[in-house]
Amino acid sequence: MGVLAAALFVASLSPLRSEPQDAAQPQGTLLFRLIVVESADAADRLHGQLMAGANFVALAHAVSVDPSASTGGLVGPVAMADLRGELRTVLQGLAVGELSGIVPVPRGFAILKLVPGGVDPIAAPAPTDARLAPMGSVTSPPGVSGGVKYAFDVSGYTDTVLSLRNVPGRLDAAASLPTFCQLRRDLIASAQELVVKALAGDGNLVPSNQVDRAQTYFLKAQLHAFEGQMDLAIEAFEQAGRIAEVETPDQVLQITQALGIAHLHKAEMENGVFHAPGEQCLLLGRPGRGLANTADVVTAIGHFMEYLDEKPDELEVRWLLNVAHMFAGTYPDRVPPAYLIPPEAFTSAEDPGRFVDVAAQSGLVSVSRAGGVIVDDFDNDGRLDVVTSSLDSCAPMRLFRRGPDGLFAEQASTAGLGEQLGGLNIVQTDYNNDGHLDILVLRGAWESPQRKSLLRNNGDGTFTDVTVASGLATLTGTQAAVWVDVDNDGWLDLFVGNETGPAQLFHNNGDGTFVDVADRAGVNRTGFNKGVTAADYDNDGWPDLYVSNLGGGNFLYRNDGDGTFTELGTGARAPGPGQGFPTWFFDYDNDGYPDLFVGSSVASIDEVARAYLKLPRNGTTLKLYRNLRDGSFEDVTRQVGLDTVLMVMGANFGDIDNDGFLDIYLGTGNPSYGSLTGSRLLRNKDGAAFVDVTSASGTGELHKGHGVAFADLDHDGDEEIVFEVGGATPGDAHALRLFENPGHGHDWVTLKLAGVKTNRAAIGARITVTVDGAAGRRSIHRTVTSGGSFGASPLAQHIGLGADARNVEVDIWWPTSNTRQRFTAVGTNQHLEVTEFADTVRPVQRPPLPLRPSN
Repeated sequence: MGVLAAALFVASLSPLRSEPQDAAQPQGTLLFRLIVVESADAADRLHGQLMAGANFVALAHAVSVDPSASTGGLVGPVAMADLRGELRTVLQGLAVGELSGIVPVPRGFAILKLVPGGVDPIAAPAPTDARLAPMGSVTSPPGVSGGVKYAFDVSGYTDTVLSLRNVPGRLDAAASLPTFCQLRRDLIASAQELVVKALAGDGNLVPSNQVDRAQTYFLKAQLHAFEGQMDLAIEAFEQAGRIAEVETPDQVLQITQALGIAHLHKAEMENGVFHAPGEQCLLLGRPGRGLANTADVVTAIGHFMEYLDEKPDELEVRWLLNVAHMFAGTYPDRVPPAYLIPPEAFTSAEDPGRFVDVAAQSGLVSVSRAGGVIVDDFDNDGRLDVVTSSLDSCAPMRLFRRGPDGLFAEQASTAGLGEQLGGLNIVQTDYNNDGHLDILVLRGAWESPQRKSLLRNNGDGTFTDVTVASGLATLTGTQAAVWVDVDNDGWLDLFVGNETGPAQLFHNNGDGTFVDVADRAGVNRTGFNKGVTAADYDNDGWPDLYVSNLGGGNFLYRNDGDGTFTELGTGARAPGPGQGFPTWFFDYDNDGYPDLFVGSSVASIDEVARAYLKLPRNGTTLKLYRNLRDGSFEDVTRQVGLDTVLMVMGANFGDIDNDGFLDIYLGTGNPSYGSLTGSRLLRNKDGAAFVDVTSASGTGELHKGHGVAFADLDHDGDEEIVFEVGGATPGDAHALRLFENPGHGHDWVTLKLAGVKTNRAAIGARITVTVDGAAGRRSIHRTVTSGGSFGASPLAQHIGLGADARNVEVDIWWPTSNTRQRFTAVGTNQHLEVTEFADTVRPVQRPPLPLRPSN
């Protein structure tokens, strides 16, 4: 019967009248949460986690193979009589808030929990609006706090992911990248064929009634939307709507919203927004300048108005109405006053200058689904290259080498990277200390366990896949890893955070091989890991680890210096937001101690609208923890102005104005085509507060934001923003963005370090630059890393010095040798190289490299 079909037709565990009604069966409705996994062993582990207090919503979202995973396992309200017999029997015996035992069901093993009146005492109050009806899917992050309304999903992504998790033999396929690619293609084609047959009355999948038929059309629409076939998606949504008008009037509004989103997405595609974004892809953009062809935008506006006529307080649809008017060129004048989000809500308090996207002019022409990005010098020619990856299991990596004329040329195939398919995130390193940067590709996040790839840089412009030989060929679902020398032996180890099992810590043996020591080290906890980072937060000479979990508390592992770690997340007062995503250590206030940022991913357009309208929020905010220098942290989120709720994904930090304080760029989104909330650029004001400068800077890309890197690509002394944009589906692929920095006239220095006893890439080395300037005598602190956990900046550290910099001194601490270097009278506005134990810094000439071709 096919897993996808089973998930949505009469054999489903969802409440779709899967059994004939019986007058003798119990009456009444109820709401419950459900997790379904495929094996008894997995169910045993899951039940143990839940009994120990794990977040039910988080685990449902992370591991459940039931369609309700997208709503944190929420099912209902549903009539007791409409449930499968085994579920009905279990639920009758449960008290509110109580966990069931393990229940065998057709697709695996289930655990249930009864929810009282829509309020889940362990997880979160559940939305109760009509969008939780079975026909639609609501993309729900785990662990969100009360009253959050989750983004209504029009993308088809959840349907394909749930199917992929259930395909027999997928683990074998996951070891072969081409085989996995073909498996995915066959799966989607099979799902589309099953739906067509069902609607034609062919086979065993024929809907048993009109309600099921409407839902089948809704599924058909989602599968077309997944591929970006919006005309066909709209036709199927309309067919579902015609049935719903008669059979299920309460579902008409959600179909109306789906049609609005589908028409809006169709308009963007047909106007070339995704391939040539420009100003039209920015939140607010240029008022009065709409798309060339606005027919579908106008239709979308009509659907959103129809919805708001019935439910005028629905903030998600109100937001989409305003965005549609922006695309139509009729914002704000034609937005009804009752629904207007005023332009003042988007106004930046400060103006850092306009960043202009020059990706196409520079040769960085790439249209991709969600993916990672690295900016660094892979051929040691002094020019920064760009490497990208894609969630698409059939899409090869891309390598853009920088030519002497400053323009990029794509050379992945000649470099041996053309056969590296898929990968939601990528990270650079020099794992074998040969002076050439290698690449780690991370796969399987959100979907199904797959192989990682370790790509050794051969030093001749090519790479070799050494994953199997290195011992890293385990299959996991991950997008999170950090290179760190945990034992200070001069060889970089690898910590991997997984979604599908315990975290891994691969010790580097120094001979090209690794061995997993996570269990012995005490860092093998299981969570839905979405970000990992490393730094010596307590300044004891040993690097520590932090794990950001999408659901539940985060983990802070203090390095005990003897090969083991102690988990201190709650004790050190850095528990995370409950639905963490990207994370990093950075010294935001320049006091010499690494602070900790954690992005919170709340998949709610409603919450974004609340922030702009200054309405009370319901979801948990971003988190910034200030290092108190005593082994613990203080939550300063509110006092620095970061107490906002976003759906953060790719993110990183850099210094946009060379004032010496690190700024933040956040990509946002979730799979739904309606999740048009815009990325954010936050300027650090002297280590005291962060100010939103998105609108003034022109960096508010509306679409899904993934890998982010900061880098001085044109060698003019300020950092550009390289932004891998794109969603989770083929229909949401987007052009890469390169936002050129307008410049601010401040001084700077770039330091590229080379370890001798310490690892060659100098990861973990700490830099202090002391300088006199307009702000007086001060110190600026950096640690050598690639930045955030989703997107990789160069390992060479770009350090802004502020205005009128003079009397510059540089101090470097090397972790393996535990030695220090001090250099005085260092010149400004130059590129410098420093080797461990050397007596002098070495200036390096970096000729200007324009990002646009000269006329």
